[in-house]
Amino acid sequence: MCWAGRMVLGTFSILLGLVHAAAACEFGPFPYQGTGIVCRMTKPAALLLNQETAQVIQAAFRNAQFPNITGERSMRLLGRVAYGLSDIQVNDLSIERSEVELKEDSAIHISIRNVTALFKGTLTYGYAGAWFLQLFHSVDFEIDSSIDLQLNINLMCQKDQVAPDASDCYLTFHKLTLHLQGDKQPGWLKQLFTDFISFTLKLVLKREVCKEINAVAQTLTSFIIDLAANFVRDKDIAVDISLASDPVIKATYIESHHRGTVLYKNNSSMLSDSVFSPSLLTESRMLYFWLAEHSLSSLAAAAFLDGQLVLNLTGEKLQELFEMEDTEVQRKAVQMIFQGTSYNDSVAKVWSLSQPQISFQPEGTMVRSSVAVEVSILLAGEEPLVALYMEKEITATIQATYADKKLILQPVDSSVVIKVFKCTADPSGEDPSIQSFLQNMILVAGIPEVTSSIGSALTSLLNSKRLDLFDIINPEIITRKGYVIVQLDFGFPSHLLLNFLEKSL
Repeated sequence: MCWAGRMVLGTFSILLGLVHAAAACEFGPFPYQGTGIVCRMTKPAALLLNQETAQVIQAAFRNAQFPNITGERSMRLLGRVAYGLSDIQVNDLSIERSEVELKEDSAIHISIRNVTALFKGTLTYGYAGAWFLQLFHSVDFEIDSSIDLQLNINLMCQKDQVAPDASDCYLTFHKLTLHLQGDKQPGWLKQLFTDFISFTLKLVLKREVCKEINAVAQTLTSFIIDLAANFVRDKDIAVDISLASDPVIKATYIESHHRGTVLYKNNSSMLSDSVFSPSLLTESRMLYFWLAEHSLSSLAAAAFLDGQLVLNLTGEKLQELFEMEDTEVQRKAVQMIFQGTSYNDSVAKVWSLSQPQISFQPEGTMVRSSVAVEVSILLAGEEPLVALYMEKEITATIQATYADKKLILQPVDSSVVIKVFKCTADPSGEDPSIQSFLQNMILVAGIPEVTSSIGSALTSLLNSKRLDLFDIINPEIITRKGYVIVQLDFGFPSHLLLNFLEKSL
């Protein structure tokens, strides 16, 4: 599983969510010592996400609050001429193209080409003539504009979280043409006010649009941090995704490092010997997540302490477990254990007696756990009868895949050692048919059933955090000694960004 890789929401969201500038944060002398989770996004992913930049820019223009613009000037013969532009609004906004560049060890540069916008409002003007004649007029106006927008997004770290600064913002005007109402006004009047207001209008547009872009960047970043924090939280269990070290910005990728320690009821796991190195990740896929063994092991420990590692089987599931094969030995053993009781009147409970020990190996994820199994027969009006109780030590190697929006856990190797055995049908524990049947049942059906149930539960948890809304393409989960790498390509669900912008801006 990759607990930090759900920070994906447009150029301003993922790029801002993954990186920071370390001016306000202090880290230890060893750069990756406390790193439990790493995210690397390569240039192809940045280019894909940049397609969503237009929506952010459009939102910034639409939500910019343009102040009234006033001015005056003395004119020969006309005297003092005063003007005011009010109720300025943006209509018919379009963007020709957007480009993103990763400046190595610097910032994220976004270039927005040919932003065409139609500004509308009201022009009020008045002047006192040489003969004390005062005239005041109000006309509607339109301003055709063509603008290039340059953004250098610098990122800061405040309280171990991302704080973007998009104030390095430049607008270049290729066209700024004033049209008075119906173009019926005399040409000299139109030229007069065009000359008067062009310079002031450019300054106001730059100030207000850039201020709004910076505000949108801040809002999106806060949203992504909250989204990521919620994604790695389940009731009392949470993963600390605060920054663990300075990020890396290369021309071909962005990489951020997070603590990945597990928080459970005011207790926190500790990680001080991370094995992460940038050379462990490549650049052939769009997105990479690196997860330390410590993080997943701590999650399993927290789940155990929280009482989540419990599974109950009844009815058809119980029947599938005990009737994995149709043999005389199996039928005899089942009859003795259940004493002729229906599966619908029985329940099997499986739970961990101690916290599972998890380690990553090239063959897969190795899980060692002490597990109890209890089969009870439910008798009407009486206390449940415990027909079978076992404690066993299980070692299993599990390989994980993600396909069709489902997390699939598949055991590839396992062993079982029964430590405690109590069965009403075999009080002495010496019946070889029951012992052999149960041993085989656990290996062939029991362990796969438990891992399948865990996979389904994790899938439901991930989907509750909206992972299923993303198009995850050809994901690979690669385990190595001490860590796991998840690498994938993805498609971006544009409606997520649109919904967020509509609700928050």
